Formats: sequence, C-alpha cells, structure tokens
Amino acid sequence: MNVAALVSGGVDSSVVVHRLCEEGHKPAIFYIRIGMEDEDGYIDCPAEEDIELTTLIARRYGCPFEVIDLHKEYWERVVSYTVETVRKGLTPNPDMMCNKLIKFGCFEEQRGYQFDRIATGHYATTDTFNGKTYLATALDPIKDQTDFLAQINFAQVSKLMFPIGHLMKSEVRAIADTVGLPSAKRKDSQGICFLGKIDYNSFIERYLGRKEGRIIELETGKVIGRHQGYWFHTIGQRKGLGLSGGPWFVVKKDIKRNIILVSRGYDPDTQYGKTIEMNTFNFITEDAYEAELWSPEGATPVTFKIRHTPEFTRGLLYKDENGYRLESEERIQGIAPGQYCVIYDRDHHLCFGSGMITKGR
Repeated sequence: MNVAALVSGGVDSSVVVHRLCEEGHKPAIFYIRIGMEDEDGYIDCPAEEDIELTTLIARRYGCPFEVIDLHKEYWERVVSYTVETVRKGLTPNPDMMCNKLIKFGCFEEQRGYQFDRIATGHYATTDTFNGKTYLATALDPIKDQTDFLAQINFAQVSKLMFPIGHLMKSEVRAIADTVGLPSAKRKDSQGICFLGKIDYNSFIERYLGRKEGRIIELETGKVIGRHQGYWFHTIGQRKGLGLSGGPWFVVKKDIKRNIILVSRGYDPDTQYGKTIEMNTFNFITEDAYEAELWSPEGATPVTFKIRHTPEFTRGLLYKDENGYRLESEERIQGIAPGQYCVIYDRDHHLCFGSGMITKGR
C-alpha cells in the first residue's frame, strides 16, 4: 500500500511516521507550508524549525520528504474565508476549513491522488457502519479532533489513516520518548494555524480596520462603553471588552448599526440558548435521512458540540423545509452564528457531519 504522511514536526505526526514504519510501510513524508501571504507580501509562518524536525524524522526512517507550498491556496481558500466571515459578523472556524480545503483538498489535487492512503497525526479514528467508512472519535476525549474534521467528505475520510487515534496523548509522548524522537518534548501548537505569532485582533484590524461603536447593556438599553468594531467581538466573549463593574458577556451583535450588546453577571441567562438552527448540513459519509438511518418525520437523538471541548451534549435533531434544528437537553453558552455544530451518534462515537449555525436561541 502506497502511503503519504502529512507531518508537521510535532510529536503527534512524528509518532505517526514511527508507527507506520513499524507496520512495514515506508511512507512518503510531506510538510505543508501554509502560513499567510497576501498581495502585500504579509507573511508570518515560522516553519523553519518544523521543516528541520520533519527532515530529521524522514532521514531517520529513510523516507522520501517533500515540502508542499500552499501559501497561495491557503490565502485564497481559508484566510479570505476567515476575513469575510468576520466581516459578516459571524464566528469563523479556519482550522476546520484548513482540513477540508487544504490538507485534504489542495494536497489531494496536487500530490495526494498518487497515494492509496493519507496518514495524519489527528486524534480521530474511522469505523465501518452501514457498510461504509465513518469518521469516529479518538480514544483520548481531551485530544479528540473530530470536530475539526467534520466538514470533510466521503472520498476524504475513506482515504485517511489516523495511526495515533487509538492512543492517549500520554502514550504518544511515551512512544516518542522511548524511541528518542527529536520532537518528544516539543510543546503542542496553540491558536489559529495561520497566524503564527501575530495577534488575532491585529490581523483582523489589518483587513477590516476600526470603526467605533456603542456597547449597550441588553437589559436596560444603556450605553456603557465603546468598541472599535463589531468584528473584534464574538458571542459569548467575556474578556477584552474594557468594561468595569463586570463580568460582562457579549450576548448579541447588531451588525447594521455596529452595536455590541452585553449582559452583566457571572452566569447571565442571556448568554445561553437551547435551540440551534442550521440551513444546511454536511454529511461526511452519507445523508442519514436518505439512507433511512434517521427518520425525517420525527426527532433523532444525537450528541453534539459547537466548540472544541471534551464534553458532548445530548439533544434532538429535526429536519424540515427550513433546514435543521437541534434542541439541546442542556442550556448551551455562547451559540454564535458562523460556528459549526458537529453531530455525533448517541454514544458520541460516530461523527455524521456538521452544519453552520445560522441562529441560536
């Protein structure tokens, strides 16, 4: 079997190479250089150390190694999506789009098509259900990354391998330490992948600028502060508002009037909702309604996430002429339009897909 391994230089993808070689594969190793670059040459992607470590891994295991430069494609497909989503007052998910459009999109178009399987260091697994390959959760609930993969399609999930998906993070670290991998002690990357060391608000300001507006207390209608643009704020946000007498939470945004609406208190009711609406839904493997796994006539018991967290929430999913509606068993904090609601089975094992949230209440 001809296998490609996407390696970042971190401990997870390094252990992927080790495990593949242990199983008798000789994967072709690829490092995807993304970062960020626009027409002004604005770029910040500290990839040198990543590439150096990936080179050491390739040499150690005698694997071919190639750097794939997808700067242009990343800007066109992911960074621009992020900017336009924020401009609309929505909350983007660039990491989800990166997996769908770049790692398993552009890479497949350029090189991945030459290989039978593509292995990555994601904490996820696959399983067979209804005779087809489904994305499934990882053993480690804290590291599980299926929510970042929930916009991929059947062709992509059918080709993917997740060699560390059945391991706890501590086991991955232990393997790397035992076999002496150079990335064994390396810290995990944090934050949005394309920003590097750039502050998120500085990035947003570069493309959307500033525009002063009012911060209004939802309950009283009183103006209690000023902000520099609704695009710097998201539903559920607590920090960075510059208000005294709090805590304050962003609970709504008036995009047309550039107004941020907030509520005060450590746990105000206005930051919660139980209903999530989605106009469309991306089924990864197959449309569960068309496959008659779910009935459109009633409610389907599911579990779900609306942000990256180890916890799953139970709810009932409905489909009608307006799209999809999820009624949660519990109150959900900070339901922000633009976020993706990721749907799993009742045992939160199989991941069926995700839909962009259009409204929460």
